[in-house]
Amino acid sequence: MTFAGTFVRRHFEPLLLSVQVVVDLGVVALACGLGYFWGQAIQGTEDLPPWQYYREFWALTAAVSLVCFHWFGMYSPAKSLLNVEEFKAIAKSTVGAFLLLFTLIIFLTPTARPSERFPFNLLVPMHERIDLSIDIDQMSRLTIVLTFVLINLLTVVSRFISFKAIQELYRRGIGHRNVVIFGTGDTGKWLQRKFLLVPTLGLRLVGLISDKKEDVGRRIERSTVLGSLEELEQVIATHKVSEVFVALPESSEDRLMEIIERLEHLGVEYRVVPRFYHLMSQRVRIENFHSIPLISRPERRLSTLTVIAKRGLDVVVASLVLILAAPLFGLAALMIKRESEGPVIFRQTRIGQDGRPFRMFKFRTMYAQRSGDEPAPERPDDPRVTRIGRVLRRYSLDELPQFLNVLIGNMSVVGPRPEMPFIVERYGALERERLRAKPGITGLWQISYARTEAIHENLDYDIYYVENRSVLLDVVIIVLTFFAVVKGTGAH
Repeated sequence: MTFAGTFVRRHFEPLLLSVQVVVDLGVVALACGLGYFWGQAIQGTEDLPPWQYYREFWALTAAVSLVCFHWFGMYSPAKSLLNVEEFKAIAKSTVGAFLLLFTLIIFLTPTARPSERFPFNLLVPMHERIDLSIDIDQMSRLTIVLTFVLINLLTVVSRFISFKAIQELYRRGIGHRNVVIFGTGDTGKWLQRKFLLVPTLGLRLVGLISDKKEDVGRRIERSTVLGSLEELEQVIATHKVSEVFVALPESSEDRLMEIIERLEHLGVEYRVVPRFYHLMSQRVRIENFHSIPLISRPERRLSTLTVIAKRGLDVVVASLVLILAAPLFGLAALMIKRESEGPVIFRQTRIGQDGRPFRMFKFRTMYAQRSGDEPAPERPDDPRVTRIGRVLRRYSLDELPQFLNVLIGNMSVVGPRPEMPFIVERYGALERERLRAKPGITGLWQISYARTEAIHENLDYDIYYVENRSVLLDVVIIVLTFFAVVKGTGAH
């Protein structure tokens, strides 16, 4: 391997961060330029200041934007589920940069020199070092608004492209960190499946470590047991392991502390799946009572304002979809009727929020005599599915009638998928957490790598959504769903 290749592999994350900062700076500069020319095109060039007048404003915009990007965690190496938190951070950063920029302009321009409005002269030292010549009254308000709208939109596009580029590098083995899982029980197997399901985390699973010597050399699912605790140092050195995931929540505290002490002695990073990790996967509050840590649940209800805003978003989106898709409804109904006998709309009982049953609508995609409360088709060539049904299912168009459920109020645009009654009857305490939210047409699971797996085997997506519900998160999921539908990665 060349020196350059070795250098990149060893310093991948710092280099990636540096490149991302440069790209973000270029995106902000592009947004400033496009905002100016767009504003000029709309308003005309008469009585508007030339582009040179905006240079200081643009420089301050770029500086403030990068600071806000950092402040809201856009340069953190840790990534959230499907990067939804990063897309939310872009919106927060843009609004924060807009407010901070105008605060600085107010206090750092000649019009803000200390006077009777500032009797304590607190700004004198600041003005001795910084004195902006920006006259906001002479600048186009439309140009400024367009600039920040473009900063938000172009940054979203830029980050989406960046995520895809980074994923491609990970697929090629560039930037990967070798990791092992300590534990071969159910938790270790579950964690192993997650690594294999999402190969774009930048983590390369090289094998397992067992708490039992007799397991060494065995193959558990798709990974091999490389050694036991006594052979941990040799495994880490041989496979160049950067991090160890300890998946032994059932072990005694003394045994876990022994493993952690050995890992700390070896100087390797580690993460521990805690006991009651299903509880910890939800939002919890950790308090101390005389040095004893206590776990409790914070307030879990949505605020009235959030409930109203979410319902408003549902009504607006559902109304727009039903109006714009009206011709498609007619065409789909005609094609369904022509191909097979039976109703156009398939109605099925599903379980909604708080366990309440309701009738869910879908376009019928299967032959009427073969549809019912059976497991959903998992293959595109399922004999129960009609030809037009395959097209509808591939692009998720069979879900369109569910926007009627949204208007009725028993579904939301975004939320956990509603399950059939016989499945909900088998729910345990963790699975019933899904019922705290109104079921949705789309959600995190539907746009994830796990969409080909059973939803009840990937509850972490729904639990994450239930614990982090917000209008902004819904908007992010709706946008990502649009891209998934365009690519044709809907259900079979």
